[in-house]
Parts: sequence; C-alpha cells; structure tokens
Amino acid sequence: MVQLKVLLDKRTQKSDGTSTIYFRVTENRKVFYLSTGYSLEAKYWDDNKGTVKRTYPNAQSINASISKKYFDIQKAIIELEDEGIFSMDSLKEKLIPRPSLVTFKQFADMTIEELYKKNRVGNAIVYQTGVNSIFKFKPSKELRFTDISSQFIERYIDYLTERGCKINTVGNYLRTLRAIYNKAIKAKLVDRRYYPFAEIPIKTERTAKRAFTKDVIKTIERLELPDKKMAQARDYYLLSFYLAGINFTDLVYLKKTNIVDGRIEYRRRKTGTEYSIKILDSVKDRFDTYAAHQRKYLLPILPDHITEGSLEAKKLIHQFIKTTNKYLKRISTELELSKPCTTYTVRHSWATIAKRMGYSKELISEALGHQQGNQITETYLDSFDREVIDEVNLKVTA
Repeated sequence: MVQLKVLLDKRTQKSDGTSTIYFRVTENRKVFYLSTGYSLEAKYWDDNKGTVKRTYPNAQSINASISKKYFDIQKAIIELEDEGIFSMDSLKEKLIPRPSLVTFKQFADMTIEELYKKNRVGNAIVYQTGVNSIFKFKPSKELRFTDISSQFIERYIDYLTERGCKINTVGNYLRTLRAIYNKAIKAKLVDRRYYPFAEIPIKTERTAKRAFTKDVIKTIERLELPDKKMAQARDYYLLSFYLAGINFTDLVYLKKTNIVDGRIEYRRRKTGTEYSIKILDSVKDRFDTYAAHQRKYLLPILPDHITEGSLEAKKLIHQFIKTTNKYLKRISTELELSKPCTTYTVRHSWATIAKRMGYSKELISEALGHQQGNQITETYLDSFDREVIDEVNLKVTA
C-alpha cells in the first residue's frame, strides 16, 4: 500500500536554522522524498496535522500550496495504480520536471540533499565541494547537462590546473561531476548520447609519503605555541600518535567510560574491531587537561547531548578535523617542514616508525586496529596479546 505524508525533515538543518518540508511517499519499505519548496523552523511546524502553524507568517498561503501539491501527488499515484504501472520510478518520472527544465544545479542540490538524508555526510561534503568548484568555473545557475560537453570538461581541467590544483584534486572533482552526470542519466534527465566522459581520462598520481620521523614528531611536541588553537591541534595530533595512531573519529567519540584499569578500550567505528591500548603518561596528562570540564566525552569536541553516528555528530567531526588540519599546517609552516602536518599523517608516521624499528607488518596492522583479510593471518595475530602491543607502542612513541 502506498502512503503519502507531509513532514518537516528535522534531521537536516540549514544555516539559517530552518529545515525543509517534504512529501514522503512510502511503498514496501521503498521511500521517495519530494521537496515542497518550503522550509521553516521546527517551532512553526505541527507534526500531528502535517501543516504550518498559524503563528507563522503566510501560514495559510503556504498550507494551501502544500495541500494542492499533496493532492497532485495523490492523483498521480492513483492514476499509475489504475494503469497497473505504479513504481517509485514511474512516480518520479511523472512528478519530476522534464529534462529540459532541470538544471545541473537543481539536480546536484537534490543529490547532495539526498546524501545528507541518508546520513552520508562525507560523500555529501565531497559532492558539495565539487559542485562549488564547477560554479566558480561557470557561475551560471542555468547550466544544463547538455551544456557539459567534452570541450566543457577540458576547459574546466585547464581552469583547475591554472589555479594550482594537483592532479589528484582535479581527478576528485571530475569523478564527482561524472557521478552526478551518471545519476542524471539513470534518472532519465539527460540522454546517454550526451555523456561527455567517454574520451576524458581521469588521471591520478601516486601521493608522496606522508610519514614523519620520530624526531620530527618530538620537535612538534616541544615547539612553543602561545596560540591556544594551534596548541590544541598539536595536542589532538599527539593524542592520536600516543594512542597507536587512533583514528580521529574514534578519538573524538572516546568517553570517560572508555577508560578501564588504565587503558583505553573502544570499538573502531570503521571495522567494528574491539581495541585496547595502555594509557601512557603523556596521554593521561592531555586527557586530564580537557576532560575536567566534560561530563561525557573525553575531548571538548562534541556536546554531551549529541548522539554517536548522527548527522549532527558527523558534521561536527568533519569541521573539527578541517579546523585541526588548518592549525597543523600553520605548525608545519613555522617548523619549515618538507610536507604539511595533517591528521592523516599520524597513522602513517606511527606505522613507518614501527616498520623501521623492525616490527612485522602483521604486528603493525594489529596495533593499528586494521581488519585482517584471511583466517590464517587472524589466527597468527591471536598470539599478539595486549602487552605486546603496549610494548610496541611504548617503543614507537618513546
């Protein structure tokens, strides 16, 4: 049975504090969202009635417009059911404007919004960055998919290259554009014959090694930093290093309850692997500095009310990592390092130092909490108990 409902999507919030009002069509656990074109603050929305409260300016006019669209959708559903051809795809074809009326920006915005709805924040941000780049090159909201030809893409590549973008950055932008174009073809918004990427190679180059030596990390640790934000970024970097290269997302989610008998015990979000590492004095001192004013999380990144894995949490962590990298790069400049210090270099550095000290690849993988690929390796790794990992971490970070 097909169900149609009007709702305010409170999971996603715009910068002005409003959320979008959607039509939600549900059939056999398949869901299709269609924007009403309106957004407002949650306090003006009546969840029970599915309408804008009377206290909101122009509430009557907005409710009338939404009501009309509601009955149009309902009519489309009934017509498709009567013809015996109802499906989510057939409904989308009937409701979404024809290709000639849908611009690249409109479809890109819809795609990004859908990623946010699915809690795929990282992908949404990558798509948004790519789309922003396109419109810096071609600032026209009327850009159509048929305007994006192979010649258009070649000029776009030249534009990015002239502005100093590296080969891998250009490749990332092109892959985003290609993904959106493919989605538009699948949605029948543009004919496949217009596909512009057939003769456009997307190049990649091997990235330079990101690892730092122990001496460099110790220099970073000893550096006098009067700037509070730079000092905090350095602390987070060192916490990750001294906790055997803990991933920054896992670091942010650490709670006081993760401290058990002088150890940090947690489950890696990426692999689901349970993990335990001894707390070194340098780690304890830094946690003590930040944990004093926190009730739940060990670091002052997430407010206590934030739910792990939520859209809001992912956005805050993304911004935290971005800000931390900004200040780490300033540290790199001050020390005149040959490559930038970023959150990505911690695990590489820890692993490289361990490798140079003669530790096996299997032991390093176990220490970093990697998911192992085969049963034989996993059986072999069972022999590495916590004390062995603790000893490796102590020597790597000493």
